[in-house]
Amino acid sequence: MTNGERDDHEFSSGQGFDEDYEEFTLDPPELKVDPTKVDPVDSRVVTDELDRRNIASDQVDVEQLVDVGLSYMQINRFEEATETFERAARFGDEDSLEAQEAWVNKGAAHAELEEWDEAIGSYREALRIDDDSEHAASAETNLAYALWNAGEIEEALRHAERAVEIDPRFPQAWYNRGFFLRERGLNEEAVNAFDNAIRLGMRTADVLEEKAAALEELGQDEEAEQAQQQADELRQEREQEMLQQQQQNR
Repeated sequence: MTNGERDDHEFSSGQGFDEDYEEFTLDPPELKVDPTKVDPVDSRVVTDELDRRNIASDQVDVEQLVDVGLSYMQINRFEEATETFERAARFGDEDSLEAQEAWVNKGAAHAELEEWDEAIGSYREALRIDDDSEHAASAETNLAYALWNAGEIEEALRHAERAVEIDPRFPQAWYNRGFFLRERGLNEEAVNAFDNAIRLGMRTADVLEEKAAALEELGQDEEAEQAQQQADELRQEREQEMLQQQQQNR
């Protein structure tokens, strides 16, 4: 992520989020069709399966609805995902953790559609339910990302800092905090935040590139070059892994 642009949503994805982010796993066990092995022309096979699971019943299984929503996200059906997560939130016990999780996921689906107002509203609803629960840090960091995209930089930083306060061992929160600090020119604090994210296991090319940019702004050119080199090596490793996976799937 460079030049102030953020390309993906880490459901982790309001920076979204990367594949290591645990809060929003996109692999529900009940989905019997592997989307990676279905011909794109025949993607209706997957969605038909999801639709069958999404039929209303007298007793709605909220957990299953959330799985359906996550499955929709896996095949980039984000509009259907938002509708499914909202159903899950409405059918769940009022102000329950299940409902809160559904609202956070709904916000993430809106973020994928770049519907920032809707994403912000969903995250705020999740935090209204409980601003100190196991899902609160995810809601706060995702809200920070959505606010940043909506041009609310100052408020975005406040929520990024709140995410760190709720869960100081949440690497995504530290990464987002570092990103927003760098946007404001607070590069020394940004480097510390990126180091915390790396120390907590988020050693990705994006984090290292952001750290390199902050170090360069501080005039620490040698350290910046080292961080950028590490980022380049990680990207090359990732490209090699993807190439090997493609060859294996042939």
